[in-house]
Amino acid sequence: MESVLLFVLGVVIILIGVALSIALHEIGHLVPAKLFGVKVTQYMIGFGKTLFSFRRGETEYGVKAIPLGGYISMIGMFPPGKDGGRGRNATTGFMQQLAQDARTASAETVAVGEEERTFYRLPVWKRIIIMFGGPFMNLLIGVLLFGVLLMGFGAPQSSTTVATVSPCVLPPGSTSQTSQTGDACPADATQGPAAAAGLRPGDTIVSIDGTKIASWAQSTAIIRKSAGQTLSVVLSRDGVQRTVQLTPVINKVAKTDANGAVVKNAAGGIETLTVGFVGIGPLTKLVPQPPTAVLPAVGAQTGAVANVFVHLPQRMVDVWNAAFGSAPRDPNGPISVVGIGRAAGELTALDGVPAVDKVYTMIGMLASLNIALFVFNLVPLLPLDGGHIAGALWEGLRRTVAKLFRRRDPGPVDMAKLMPLTFAVVVVLGGMSVLLMYADIVKPVNLFG
Repeated sequence: MESVLLFVLGVVIILIGVALSIALHEIGHLVPAKLFGVKVTQYMIGFGKTLFSFRRGETEYGVKAIPLGGYISMIGMFPPGKDGGRGRNATTGFMQQLAQDARTASAETVAVGEEERTFYRLPVWKRIIIMFGGPFMNLLIGVLLFGVLLMGFGAPQSSTTVATVSPCVLPPGSTSQTSQTGDACPADATQGPAAAAGLRPGDTIVSIDGTKIASWAQSTAIIRKSAGQTLSVVLSRDGVQRTVQLTPVINKVAKTDANGAVVKNAAGGIETLTVGFVGIGPLTKLVPQPPTAVLPAVGAQTGAVANVFVHLPQRMVDVWNAAFGSAPRDPNGPISVVGIGRAAGELTALDGVPAVDKVYTMIGMLASLNIALFVFNLVPLLPLDGGHIAGALWEGLRRTVAKLFRRRDPGPVDMAKLMPLTFAVVVVLGGMSVLLMYADIVKPVNLFG
């Protein structure tokens, strides 16, 4: 029962975090819209049937039944058509009717005397600020949460403390199935150098051959270039220093380039390096980072999310194969709000994991989610914010060119003409959301082992 309650608690916490992220996203649109004088009739979290709402001034604030997003309603989103926005009805096809219906609905929200408060009449730069405000708010949330993670908790880094000691070393090409970190060594293995020297988990490496060790990478570099050579290693164990003799064995590893890719020779074979190996692994600790580490971390996460969206078609094929076949889910692939909630529930229900680690991971999930919302909403397709931004930029370009060549002002871009494309985008996004939610139920991503 306790684990069930913890699971539910994790789901509730992450859903509250998602709802707050959506609410703040919409505030990012609402505030500049009101500052620029646009009439905002609704501020809603969710879609579908309204669960509750209240009115403050001219704006209705509320929560709807389907918590998959939110919106604000601004009057005059689209310019009226040449006939005032009503358009033809009898002989118009379905796609053309979508555009006309959008114009009609937009025109009907504008009361007499409110024409100057419409969205489409704003200067281009003001429209861009309003539409960018939502994604920018998610970016700010992401920066804030990454700041809490890196400066408050720290970044995972290998310390100079030993976490694992391999009792044995398998020879190259060994077919034994026994793990190098198991309790017993197979017949074709030899005792690990670290185990033979008496190293234990919890030992801290102080120096190697007189060189003071400040990082795990420094100790690894010395060991790798010392194959077959006996090293004098000073350890700290329970506050007492002791010296051991450690002789790294010769080991061959694949050669890699600066980007981590395996280097191959002219014949196509993998090039190898001869290095020293002792059979120890580091203890990972959270090391607080300076403020200068926050923006690079956000940039790296933004790039990773953008890479997922660039390869989204193939990623969705992988999700399909996993949901309806035997293929595993990619832990770095896309997941739905169902998957996020499930992962949060599993995290809080884990036994033996310190509460601080659970909080750290939960904050990281929300930080990554907000960066994903930032990138996703900037995709230049309607009904996403990026589609409205792209339309405003195109309008600004057209008017600038017309002014340079002293041509007649072409007027506002009729974004309503893109409603057929918008309809297609909504259908595709809806289909992907359903697939992801189904996959997160029948083949969830395993994030915690």
